[in-house]
Amino acid sequence: MWTTELSYVYPEIWLVTMTCFILTLVLFVSKHSKWIIYSLCQFTLLGTIFWILQNTDLKTTLVFNNMFTLDPMGSLLKLMICLIGFFVFLYSRQYVFERKIYRGEYYILSLFSIFGMMILISAKNFLSLYLGIELFALPLYALITIAKEDKVAPEAAIKYFVMGALASGMLLYGISLLYGVTGSFDMGEIATELFYQSAPTHPALLLGMVLIVVGLAFKFGAVPFHMWLPDVYQGAPICVTLFIGTLPKLAAFGFAIRIFSDTFQAFNTEWRQLLAIMAILSLAIGNIVAIAQVNLKRMLAYSTIAHIGFLFLGILAGPSVGYAAALDYVLIYVLMALGVFGVMTAFSYQGFEAENIQDFRGLSQRDPWAAFLMMIIFLSLAGIPPFAGFFAKLFVINALIMAGYAWLAVFAVLLTVIGAFYYLRVIRVMFFDVPIANNHYQPISRPGIAVLSLNGLTILALGIFPAPLLNVCTAVMSLPR
Repeated sequence: MWTTELSYVYPEIWLVTMTCFILTLVLFVSKHSKWIIYSLCQFTLLGTIFWILQNTDLKTTLVFNNMFTLDPMGSLLKLMICLIGFFVFLYSRQYVFERKIYRGEYYILSLFSIFGMMILISAKNFLSLYLGIELFALPLYALITIAKEDKVAPEAAIKYFVMGALASGMLLYGISLLYGVTGSFDMGEIATELFYQSAPTHPALLLGMVLIVVGLAFKFGAVPFHMWLPDVYQGAPICVTLFIGTLPKLAAFGFAIRIFSDTFQAFNTEWRQLLAIMAILSLAIGNIVAIAQVNLKRMLAYSTIAHIGFLFLGILAGPSVGYAAALDYVLIYVLMALGVFGVMTAFSYQGFEAENIQDFRGLSQRDPWAAFLMMIIFLSLAGIPPFAGFFAKLFVINALIMAGYAWLAVFAVLLTVIGAFYYLRVIRVMFFDVPIANNHYQPISRPGIAVLSLNGLTILALGIFPAPLLNVCTAVMSLPR
């Protein structure tokens, strides 16, 4: 029986086993053999993708005493995490090598974090859920400080650690309240007990739900739990910002669906009110504050906060069409974030970080193709047709209107128009400003431009043909979890 259950977690077993093997191998590999560790890490992710595809099924399977679930939504999110992780490593390869942190720390910590994300996505019990959260968060604290010469990174890591500890404490307190009343950590059993306990009128259960939502909001970086996000984005090395700005959003989405759809049905009215407030604040503060930023990483951090507000609106719209629209939105957003942070990583080199808006002045004259690809990504982030970001926003707005939240849809559209300003400002700097006088300018390498081209053209293709991805999301979210 146990061997059958183990077969459902082959992706996780393969990933953690290979990561431990690479961790041991680093001790015996010459620091100049930089390709060995990188190649093994990429091979590990490809192997994980293979096992995920082997385990993909249209039915839901619970294993390990209902602590771990295998379902289509989880398989899709895990597949995208490994695929995006593969491209994160591709973008970061040269950056990591040039800063002499190629002996494995960056890749190994990233793989351990990905392992935690996979555990979190498949968690069907609050104990395994908390284990997944800590497994994916702890390596990030070390990743932020991985560039030893950076004096800003330790401050960012400490802020992230302190805020993360506070959020974890709230999450644990919320879980303990639910356990104290229901006597279980199992999400299915808790969902049943909440109906019998008249949860919305029970103060301990209501407080427990609120604290768990606070923990979720911190992982997303939603207002008012966003204070760490701009500092971490700006203080971390760009290759780490690339990782933090993409993969955790997929894991947090899986976390959100598990608790809202599978656990807190009895609190439908209450958690929707909380999400509506956080979505409104995130859209307003994220878009307005981003206008004043001159550091591109910090601007994109506030942009992320605004996008999280849009994602929350999709979840708020409910299971009929909202969850599918939210899944479509988070997948497209991660693809866009991968592209924009990937460009910044590709243009950075030893002694120079391409992190200010002015660093891209006149890029169209120095590297027209790279400028064109960046334009695609920023127009998509702004929600301008015919790019993928436009249809992602359109599907969320449509879901809101169908769910009876037309006023929220109007508010989101107005804030999107405001947000378009700071994206278009970057495009103006690239195409209309005089090129920056920089004798150390280095063009993107051919492998880098190939990856960036694939990234940008995929965003364009998903804008021209948006239906296939939305159909996949709709099918996945309509199946039992």
